[in-house]
Amino acid sequence: MKRWIPLLFVLLAVSSCKTRNAARKNTNINDSTAVYTHNDNPKDVNEPVRDKLTFFEHVLVPPKFDQVKINSKVNVETGSFIPTLDATIYIENNQKVWMNLSALFINVARGIATPEGIKGLDRTNKSYIDSDFEYLNNLLNVNFIDYQALQRILMGRTFMKINDSQFTLTKNAQGYKMVSNTNQKITTAEKKREYKISLQYDQNYDLLNVELKDVLSPDELQISYSNWDEYNGLRLPKNVKIIIKGSKTSQIMLENTKFDFSKMETAYSVPANYKKIEIK
Repeated sequence: MKRWIPLLFVLLAVSSCKTRNAARKNTNINDSTAVYTHNDNPKDVNEPVRDKLTFFEHVLVPPKFDQVKINSKVNVETGSFIPTLDATIYIENNQKVWMNLSALFINVARGIATPEGIKGLDRTNKSYIDSDFEYLNNLLNVNFIDYQALQRILMGRTFMKINDSQFTLTKNAQGYKMVSNTNQKITTAEKKREYKISLQYDQNYDLLNVELKDVLSPDELQISYSNWDEYNGLRLPKNVKIIIKGSKTSQIMLENTKFDFSKMETAYSVPANYKKIEIK
């Protein structure tokens, strides 16, 4: 279970946006680039977007909130058996992400992330971690996750840098699509990596899915969000799916069942007899 704790912070990381299937009469799709209507006139499904400013204002401006508590059902597929977990996730805007995990009504793990790093304890193995975000990046096979990226993943918001000069923005039947037209080079103190990035948004700018592929390795991260709705003036996804590809494939699925906006206590302490897991 020692790998669940930081990984589950990111599960939340993603709730996919409400997918909308617009019904079209007399429509046939013959290839991936053109849609034929009843007039048999081809229509480009990736048309250029002229009002780019409105798009960037919607997808890049962070939501305004003080705190949100999310109750979730979490399923993890890694090739080993992991029972369905009940998660309580509490996000205090720009301050902390706190999580408590239980299985069969037994508390099994707890963790907290702040801008300084992540901490987590595993009650079943009586062990704990205390690390910077490099450990979380290693689990996700990326190198750019910090606190802000983690919070945005959990809220279903754009969590990497996108701009007009290095990405192409088009509009299609689902909504909006951003695709990197050059490899995105991200350099940290630990490593330098290059990614091909694709993002799909709904008509109302909710994030549907993100795909990041390392061009120099098999590593790939896919996050999808669905069933968006508005709660207390804040749009949030009910379902999140994270797929991590590398030497093997892991999958995390979250079903957010309840949202609450009241402040709560976020207790975290490590018992004296717990063993620290050294992060390498």
